[in-house]
Amino acid sequence: MRSTIDTTGLTTVDIVIPVYDEERALPGCVRVLHDFLAANFPYDWTLVVVDNASTDGTLAVAEGLAGEYDRVRVRHLDRKGRGLALREAWSASTAAVVVYMDVDLSTGLDALLPLVAPLVTGHSDLSIGSRLAPGARTVRGPRREFVSRVYNRLLRLTHGARFSDAQCGFKAARTDVVRPLLDHVHDDAWFFDTELLLLAQHNGLRVHEVPVDWVEDVDSRVDVVGTAMADLRGMIRVARAKASGAALVPNLPRRPDPRATHPDAVLARRKGALSWQLLSFAVVGAISTVANLALYGLFRSWWPPLVANLVALVLTTLFNTEANRRFTFTAVQKTRGRTHLQGFVVFGLYYAFTSAALLALHGADPNPTRALELLVLLASSVLGTAGRFLLLRRWVFRGRRQ
Repeated sequence: MRSTIDTTGLTTVDIVIPVYDEERALPGCVRVLHDFLAANFPYDWTLVVVDNASTDGTLAVAEGLAGEYDRVRVRHLDRKGRGLALREAWSASTAAVVVYMDVDLSTGLDALLPLVAPLVTGHSDLSIGSRLAPGARTVRGPRREFVSRVYNRLLRLTHGARFSDAQCGFKAARTDVVRPLLDHVHDDAWFFDTELLLLAQHNGLRVHEVPVDWVEDVDSRVDVVGTAMADLRGMIRVARAKASGAALVPNLPRRPDPRATHPDAVLARRKGALSWQLLSFAVVGAISTVANLALYGLFRSWWPPLVANLVALVLTTLFNTEANRRFTFTAVQKTRGRTHLQGFVVFGLYYAFTSAALLALHGADPNPTRALELLVLLASSVLGTAGRFLLLRRWVFRGRRQ
């Protein structure tokens, strides 16, 4: 059953600070944050320090701070892991909104209210700080900057991520939305943030981004290389979950479909009509055909006809299916993994047809000119494209309408 979002009573906020061996940094963090919230934050708030298996005096320091400040709470975990700390604290929270913040306070606190406000009003489901969004200002070393940009670029290329910064330690979520997601997030370490965001986007939730001021604290507990390798494994695991359907989360609160506010509004037609699909498919197909011919001509210099045709078609099919998913059949909701899988089935049929045309040509003329090969490939591509459109419309993108 689809439920609408209830914005009643969204006034309580839990701000979670996971710590591991942070006895030096924790007191300053809590005091600065406590004073800032008391003076500037309009919602009822609580600071929750989660000590995850510290080996120094962090737990004792945290308990001392809880005794000093009424709004500070402490949770202790016997296992290490930032993701685990957030999962445990957010799952147990009775607040309407949960926030995560790094103990080093690298993110400027003036972004906290803009981070939380869209969740309180019900406008958004999750909210993240971004060091890479327009308007953000950062002070950090070139190595961390390079790794961060490469990582987020990989997320956009491999998962189509629409958020710009997956791992900034400054995030918030509506508790009623994030709790069902937590059951499907498997990582307990640094990939937790990314996995949560990928699942949220995959399930159609709205993620709000806040550009932040961010100053790097070089006293970090992060193993950059080890974290990067774990993140790559996590990206592969989430991709498999998307392809199998395991990434779809049931019982999430669903926001109502968009409606015009003005009673006399003249609404645009949804991009699902046959005329739009034919036009968009023709443009995408023309670009794909030109790219395929260019790649075939290049690869034919090294490989035999069938191999050159196969490699060229694999590359252009990835582009073609994704472009049609984004522009041609936009009124259909379907997972990216299944779409590309079915797209490759259509590609197999298309490849068999165009390859058969090339085989027929070489059967009739063992040494055809390169121009004649390209002409036959063009003709078979035109016929195959018509068949591809029918299969895409009737099978691949025959999904649930938005």
